Amino acid sequence: MNQISPAVWAITVIAVFSVYVFEYVMAARRPHVVQPKEAAIGVSIYVAAAIAFGAALWVFASPGKGAEFFAGWITEYSLSVDNLFVFIVIMGSFAVPTLYQQKILQIGILGALILRFAFILVGAALLNAFWWMFFVFGAFLIYTAYKLATTHEGDTDPTKGRLIQTLQKFLPMTPTYHEGKYSIKMSGRRVFTPLLLVIVAIFVTDLVFALDSIPAIFGITTDPYIVFTANAFALMGLRQLYFLVDGLLDRLVYLSYGLSLILAFIGVKMIMHAAHEAGWEVPEVPTWLSLIVILVILATTVILSLTVGRTRKRASG
Repeated sequence: MNQISPAVWAITVIAVFSVYVFEYVMAARRPHVVQPKEAAIGVSIYVAAAIAFGAALWVFASPGKGAEFFAGWITEYSLSVDNLFVFIVIMGSFAVPTLYQQKILQIGILGALILRFAFILVGAALLNAFWWMFFVFGAFLIYTAYKLATTHEGDTDPTKGRLIQTLQKFLPMTPTYHEGKYSIKMSGRRVFTPLLLVIVAIFVTDLVFALDSIPAIFGITTDPYIVFTANAFALMGLRQLYFLVDGLLDRLVYLSYGLSLILAFIGVKMIMHAAHEAGWEVPEVPTWLSLIVILVILATTVILSLTVGRTRKRASG
């Protein structure tokens, strides 16, 4: 399984990118407000596809590879849900009309896939060449976990970012979206719409989340094929999920804490693996245990958010 043939890689990459391009074309050609039923159907299809792919790995490769995929996919899917929080903040900060949000989301998701694919290649090369990079990745994940647990929404305003303000300073901008176009001609000169700024903000977010998510999954598996497919399936249907859980996300008040625990756990797991590689008598955490820990943390996070978090919100209100 570690030696995936170039043909299988090519078929997988082409199939994945075809799905994302198709999603973008559909979102761009048919701009509309996504209803809950449509969103639920889309999310169900992609979740079922991921489960079927993982089951196929379990049966035709090995149970271990199947477990690696499911642990990686669930972790990356959870991080992608957290990514939706930031997308919602960006959309709200730039007052993006609902009609154009589909197209923006799909561009952002495609950008995230491309960035993660590039980081997967770099990460795999580093880990193959330097075993001690597991120490570096592990420490980075623990630091990321700390930042995630101590940083709260509302701490930053996407419209006040340095890159965004620089673009606003040097590029002629129009205050309206002009039917979802990136730029238009006014008085004989080219001017840009806020849509350009939104895309830039989304791509910056993609970059930050790719830096977090790739070390996280490498802490679960070092198989580049599983790393890529887990990320690809985690991002599939994210556009539909955005519209399905838009209102629910506000209720998942403890999600960031749950994700920080998962990242910290994987970070410690990576450091233990590096210590084991260095010859120290340190046990390694098996994949099946990682899968159980991730599922328990996520389930606990959701239950607490929907019960204790809701009670506290009512009391404070």
